[in-house]
Amino acid sequence: MMHPTNREVVSGSFRDPSGFVFRQDGVLYRQVNDRYAGDYDHLLGSGLYEHLVAAGLLIPHEEVALPAPKPELAYKVLQPDAVPFISYPYEWCFSQLKDAALTLLRIQKTCMDFDMSLKDCSAYNIQFVNGKPVLIDTLSFEKYREGSPWVAYRQFCQHFLAPLALMAYKDARLNGLLRVFIDGIPLDVASSLLPSRTHLSFTLLSHIHLHARSQKRFADRTTGVGSYRMRRSALTGVIESLSSAVNKLKWEPHKTEWAEYYEHTSYSREAFERKKQLVGELLDRIDPQSVWDLGANVGIFSRLASDRGIQTVSLDVDPAAVEKNYLASVRNKETCLLPLVLDLTNPSPAIGWENDERMSLAQRGPADTVIALALIHHLTISNNVPFDRVAGFFSRISRNLIAEFVPKTDPQVQRLLATREDIFTDYSETALEREFGRHFSILDSLRIGDSGRVLYLMTVKES
Repeated sequence: MMHPTNREVVSGSFRDPSGFVFRQDGVLYRQVNDRYAGDYDHLLGSGLYEHLVAAGLLIPHEEVALPAPKPELAYKVLQPDAVPFISYPYEWCFSQLKDAALTLLRIQKTCMDFDMSLKDCSAYNIQFVNGKPVLIDTLSFEKYREGSPWVAYRQFCQHFLAPLALMAYKDARLNGLLRVFIDGIPLDVASSLLPSRTHLSFTLLSHIHLHARSQKRFADRTTGVGSYRMRRSALTGVIESLSSAVNKLKWEPHKTEWAEYYEHTSYSREAFERKKQLVGELLDRIDPQSVWDLGANVGIFSRLASDRGIQTVSLDVDPAAVEKNYLASVRNKETCLLPLVLDLTNPSPAIGWENDERMSLAQRGPADTVIALALIHHLTISNNVPFDRVAGFFSRISRNLIAEFVPKTDPQVQRLLATREDIFTDYSETALEREFGRHFSILDSLRIGDSGRVLYLMTVKES
């Protein structure tokens, strides 16, 4: 008797009538529907697919002989290359979002040479693989129809140009609005938030401010901008204009407490180097396949993992620190490191239709190993999260844990307590070991030189 397969449709792909993504026995596949057959065949037959894959702009796939989940609709079943970690645009720093935008515009320019066009420009169709942004949706293409406007124009402006402009002109943290507006930041919202001087930029005036007005003007009409005919040369001009708009947007990370953290650390040089040595030895000891470095700052300890060829997600709350981390990874052509902006006290939730289109941080785990260095005292003292809650959360997102305990006598902890009453009577090594011991087996504890800090290696207990 044949055993039934474990198959589930990935909820984040239900909106596209051209096909959908599903998992079978833990492997990701994509069903291409009959209605997309002509565009799919043109994508492959024109040479565009091969060109984009060779350029590292599109995720490769193989056609497989696998029964389709919805055979009455099916044309093909594809198995795309696996993406090590799914991230979302509200977790990207400024330069990540900018690089993703320029990647899509480069793809669109290339499409025109093969008589095709992108029919959507969702930021969720871009992922970072081997350190670079790549399009993962094979069904984003359609045959170019002479005279047709670019149907993805509005989506590009909402998913990329609007948040980039807000980050550049107002505050880098405003990409968090993409978590609220899952279909992209409405252009009227962006226009109202941007400073008046952005009206002096021809590209921002055209693509955000005037675009927002035209949306409002056509909102109640049965025909709108989509009914206009656009010559190929005009469409090419729009793409060039958008590229210019994105390229002109700049954001320089200013000095922040966290981005400059290592310039003011309480460690001695010897203790800091000893800590790096110990973390490296623990990574060699457990040899993980994946690492999440929580509170990673600019990624110094993340690179102890990624430089070993371990897929590493480097998470920090400070956009300036993440920006520096990402730019360093690009400069060094690092392929195993993914810096992301994330607040552990309010991590990315499951959002979208039925709270099921975009995964929470926990749903994307567990990681083989979580690193939490110089972090627990911030969660416990700055944010009043007790040891037992920290331990419970870490046990849900990791199989192994490398964690650091910073004693109350440490200058960093003293700074946290300088402006508040010390109500943390149970903040001690003994209490940490007791509470973490409910969820983890403590395999080792190592003193970090003369710093008074302790490095722990733990593994999650079998339930």
